[in-house]
Amino acid sequence: MTMTRRDFLSASVALAMPPALGARAWGAPLPREADIVVIGAGAAGIAAARRIQAANRKVIVVEAASQIGGRCLTDTTTFEAPFDRGARWLQNSDTNPMIKLGRSAGLDISPAPLGQKIRIGRRNARAGETEEFLAALVRANRAIDDAARGRADISCASVLPKDLGDWAGTVEFVLGADFAGKDLKDISAIDKARAHDHNVAIACRQGLGTLVARLGGDVPVALSTPANRVSWSGRDVMVETPAGKIAARAAIITVSSNVLAAGNIKFTPDLPKRQLDAAAKLSLGSYDHIALQLSGNPLGLARDDVIIEQSNSTRTALLFADIGSSSLCVIDVAGSFGRDLSAQGEAAMVAFASEWLAKLFGSETAAAIRKTSVTRWNEAPFVLGAMSSAAPGGQPSRGILKEPVGSLFFAGEATHETLWGTVDGAWESGERAADAALQKIGGPKDTSSVRAPQARTPKPRRAAAPARTATPFSPID
Repeated sequence: MTMTRRDFLSASVALAMPPALGARAWGAPLPREADIVVIGAGAAGIAAARRIQAANRKVIVVEAASQIGGRCLTDTTTFEAPFDRGARWLQNSDTNPMIKLGRSAGLDISPAPLGQKIRIGRRNARAGETEEFLAALVRANRAIDDAARGRADISCASVLPKDLGDWAGTVEFVLGADFAGKDLKDISAIDKARAHDHNVAIACRQGLGTLVARLGGDVPVALSTPANRVSWSGRDVMVETPAGKIAARAAIITVSSNVLAAGNIKFTPDLPKRQLDAAAKLSLGSYDHIALQLSGNPLGLARDDVIIEQSNSTRTALLFADIGSSSLCVIDVAGSFGRDLSAQGEAAMVAFASEWLAKLFGSETAAAIRKTSVTRWNEAPFVLGAMSSAAPGGQPSRGILKEPVGSLFFAGEATHETLWGTVDGAWESGERAADAALQKIGGPKDTSSVRAPQARTPKPRRAAAPARTATPFSPID
């Protein structure tokens, strides 16, 4: 088995700031009717809206947050380098349409030049120790794959080899918390085994949030406009927002499984229990970033190095260092430990990051910290977590969640059978839901003039792309 960065990193997500009601992305009043309403302007919602536009059907996207992107959010002001507060990577370079679209929009999209290291205390793992870890990882993955072929859908933790020795904690972190935002005891073996493997991660130098926002630039989006209620008892649907009601022939729901299960959008009549139970079984894990701007290079690391440690507990993390040759380093915390730490607030998160770096690189690293910023996605009211993963026994819920209900269609990474937890899966699910909704209302309005929406070409000067190299490691939204 090839160890991928999907085994080594994980989809990350970030905190969306609560908006003031009433903003519009395109400066127009909220329409009172549309062919299809899309709820949510993340990757799935933008993909769906573009597909509907290409069919010459009238679409409006309503978004509760104050920006396009959902769990793809790039901060360009806090640090000297773009900081993806949410998802970092794209995959599937041969088939992912976002890559070609992003390049057409003038963005620099290339394989991420990530090197990987394992720390054992204050030193890097030796070649033989790294081989031991990789062998343990292979054995654990093989055990999960074997279990997934059984009749019962059991937890990943229940089938791990018992003799992983000093690498047991690291294997559990890499395959569980870092991969899916949950501990292995909370992850379905079938869901984990079916997750698509990605050998090379693709990075957008300007940030993944910038990419999604750029691709949504020509889409009619009503920002700071949450969908409060969706009525779907008849042939058509009615979406109620603080800015007014929108009548449509269909609606595409792209909110997270946690938002759906929490009942934050009211449905009249209620959604079937089958759908709500499916959303609950696909709950979001916890994954957050602790960003530190360091003076100089006190860690002695190269651009975009990734560091994990040999750990015998869940109190561990992943380091993404010197992002884009800048002084920005990001420490990722996830799973039950990350959830508990995030709940303690920003000060506790920064304190852990400082302590963890000092343990691995020396106490002088704390004095080099100049600026900090953290994400707390579990507290983000319009998301309530990171990426989805199925609970043991819950893998069939992905197929259930994407089933249409009347004129309602569901999209988002949680509805994808193999690309769950990724921006790629969210985008693909949005296109799928749009195709189904279009079929429901009669297809393209005028097939003779159907055209694909063009990504907007930016006027600002384009910076030269730095050299990129492929990496054997990978994981996302």
